[in-house]
Amino acid sequence: MANLPDQIKAIWRAMPFFGKQNPLVTVIELSGVIGAAGPGRKGLSLQRVEKAIEAAFKPGGLSAVALAINSPGGSPVQSRLIYGAIRRCAKEKGVPVLSFIEDVGASGGYILALAGDEIYADESSIVGSIGVIAGGFGFVDAISRLGIERRVHTAGANKAMLDPFKSEDPDDVARLQETLDDLHIQFTDLVKSRRSAKLVEDKEIFSGAIWTGPKAQKKGLIDGTAQLGDFLRARYGKDVRIKRLSSESSSLLRRLLSGGDAQALPATSLIDAEALLEAAERRAMWSRFGL
Repeated sequence: MANLPDQIKAIWRAMPFFGKQNPLVTVIELSGVIGAAGPGRKGLSLQRVEKAIEAAFKPGGLSAVALAINSPGGSPVQSRLIYGAIRRCAKEKGVPVLSFIEDVGASGGYILALAGDEIYADESSIVGSIGVIAGGFGFVDAISRLGIERRVHTAGANKAMLDPFKSEDPDDVARLQETLDDLHIQFTDLVKSRRSAKLVEDKEIFSGAIWTGPKAQKKGLIDGTAQLGDFLRARYGKDVRIKRLSSESSSLLRRLLSGGDAQALPATSLIDAEALLEAAERRAMWSRFGL
C-alpha cells in the first residue's frame, strides 16, 4: 500500500469495505434501579448487561465506549460488578470510556459513572448521593393489635437480626450501622481512586448529598456538562458512528429461544407479583430524587 500511486490509494480508501471508516463509538445503555434480576423483574445486574458490555468492546478500531447512565442506585454489589466488568474490558482493549449521566447518576448509579475515564452530565442531572442506606418497616404494634403471636426459632444468636415483627434491638442496629459504615468506606475509597486528582477538599461530597450538573462539576465529581450525542460529534467529528447497545434485545432473544421453558417464562401470577414488587421498589428509589 505504501508503494502505490496516490490516485490508487485514494480509490482504495473510497471503497466501502476497505476504505477509511468514520470514527466508531459504541454506547452501553445503563438505565434503571440496580439489583439482581428475577422472574419478571428488570433490575440492572451484571448478568443482564454483561453481553452488552462485551459487544460494546468487540469492534476493532473503536474510538471510545460511552456509557449512557440513568440510575438512582440500588445494590452496591451489582453496581461494583458492572463497574468491574467495564473496567476490565477497557483495560484489555485499550479503549477509553466516557460516562454520560442523564436524569440521575446517584449512589450505585454514580458507581457506574466511575467506570468512565471522563464523566459528563446534563446541567439538570442529579449527581452524587455517595452514601449507603438501609430501610424497612416495623410491624410489632400491628400484629399485637391483630392478636398475632410471632414465633421465631434460630440456631445462631444473630440469625433473626432486625426481624420486622419484633422490637428493634440496639445491638442489632449497631451491627447494621457497622456494615453500612464499611460499605460507605468502600464507596468513598472507590470515588477517591477514580477522581482523586479532580475532587475538591470537601467532606460534604461523601455525606450522601446530591447536586445538579454544574455544582457536581465544581466538586470534581464530573468533568463537565454535556449531552452524549453533541459531545461525541464535537470530539470525533460530525460523521462519527454511534452504535447503541442495550440488554433488552439480548434478554428478549434468550426468552424467545427458550422454547417456552418454564424457568425462562414464569407463570403469569408470579410475573404479576414480581412486577408489583419491582414497581414499588423502583418508585421508592426514583422518588428520593423527585422523579
